[in-house]
Amino acid sequence: MKRALLSKNKIKFINGKIQEPAAKDPLHDAWERCNMMVISWITRSLNTQISHNTIYIDNAKTLWKDLRERFSKGDHFRISDIVQEINSIKQGERSVSEYFTDMKVLWEELDFLRPIPSCTCEVKCHCEVMKIITGYRDSEHVISFLKGL
Repeated sequence: MKRALLSKNKIKFINGKIQEPAAKDPLHDAWERCNMMVISWITRSLNTQISHNTIYIDNAKTLWKDLRERFSKGDHFRISDIVQEINSIKQGERSVSEYFTDMKVLWEELDFLRPIPSCTCEVKCHCEVMKIITGYRDSEHVISFLKGL
């Protein structure tokens, strides 16, 4: 869904970068139309039971937050499953390319569910801790790949 919203230049409605203008603002009608369109796209992608539970939410950002809170609770278990799969996967009969692709899919899903946090300080840090953390993660990938060969 994020890809679809990004491709339609509407991602800012769910991340809060486009705030609702005041009712008297000339842009309010356009914002309201786009907001409802985003809500419609999101709810059409949900199954019927879930969409019925979100029918009274009239703000795309609020809807997105509600769905995120509702469905992110299982992430910890999925993260555990992915880590276990990464640590147990073997090349077996696969080619090295197929094995690497399978590993890469797992790494990318894990990175999505457990991203490396970025600095949010007002004054940008110069300690390069992000490079170190990224290096640790890259080393883990190399080690898990080699162990499975």
